[in-house]
Amino acid sequence: MSERSVDHTDLPEVDLTGGGTATVTVDDVTEAMKDVVDPELGINVVDLGLVYDVHLDEGSNVVLDMTLTSAACPLTDVIMDQTNAALEGIVNDVAINWVWMPPWGPDKITDDGREQLRALGFNV
Repeated sequence: MSERSVDHTDLPEVDLTGGGTATVTVDDVTEAMKDVVDPELGINVVDLGLVYDVHLDEGSNVVLDMTLTSAACPLTDVIMDQTNAALEGIVNDVAINWVWMPPWGPDKITDDGREQLRALGFNV
């Protein structure tokens, strides 16, 4: 077997002294939140339209403005636990700001969410 010489001179210099942290984006957080599933409906919270906003600071700490399908939902702890698990290793700290205005309604559901609900027999 012959050895080939690989020229790496065109690659950028990388400073590894800073700990190697990657920049997290709002899109990264939103994509990870698709792993959080509403326990009653079985659809992820992003496609249900339950994530109203994502606030991400420079230290990779996130505050999520979220709502629930009902203010009386007894499953907030389940959603909080799933959120922490979904974002573990992506962000440093997670907080959920439960928001009730504007109230959630079917108009908040994404097209993907509607398709998933129809597959479950819902008429949306």
